[in-house]
Amino acid sequence: MYQLLSKSPLFSGLTEEEIKKIFSRIVYQVRSYAKGELIASAGEECRSLQIVFKGNVKGEMIDYSGRVLKIEDIPPPRPLAVAFLFGQNNRYPVTVSATEYTELIVIPKPSVVTLMQISEVFLTNFLNAVSNRAQFISGKLRFLSFKTLKGKLAHYLMELDRNQQQNGKINIPRSQEELAELFGVARPSLSRTLRDLHHRGIIEANGRAVTIIDREALLEDNE
Repeated sequence: MYQLLSKSPLFSGLTEEEIKKIFSRIVYQVRSYAKGELIASAGEECRSLQIVFKGNVKGEMIDYSGRVLKIEDIPPPRPLAVAFLFGQNNRYPVTVSATEYTELIVIPKPSVVTLMQISEVFLTNFLNAVSNRAQFISGKLRFLSFKTLKGKLAHYLMELDRNQQQNGKINIPRSQEELAELFGVARPSLSRTLRDLHHRGIIEANGRAVTIIDREALLEDNE
């Protein structure tokens, strides 16, 4: 267990022996779930830190029309809902279920506070994880401000171009399926939009390698 936890973003920088030592001072348990079993419902109070130990879980959101939107897959050794453990409205924002046989390490909130008090490394990692989730959610909300798929894609490509600083030559770090989930659209729709931009000479797309050819055309009519 400690070997896997050493690879978790929450325990990065700690050795297996150090993790074993601090875990000897807290209360925790391992829970198992069958494939398809519900782990937490959206709106349920988040009372413990849960880390995927084996298997895989997924987070889904259901809109008012009943449409299920998959938010993300969470493999080992990532934590669940780390940004919602504390705060006034500390409830799961999505429904979480196991996609295969899964085991979770469950650490009650008081024990999480103890970990923060005895390990500065854990505290820093936890704060970084919360900040990363806030930035991820901020990116999701930003995509919602664009009404068209072209607008969402244009914004995404321009952000990558700014971050990678390769003069318009971009390497997309996500698969088309992951991008479609990020944008909240079907994968065929994303593929058509990419092909359209490519055929119109606005971008040059070759797999995950994309070159922005005409920035003005990419950014126009994106509201």
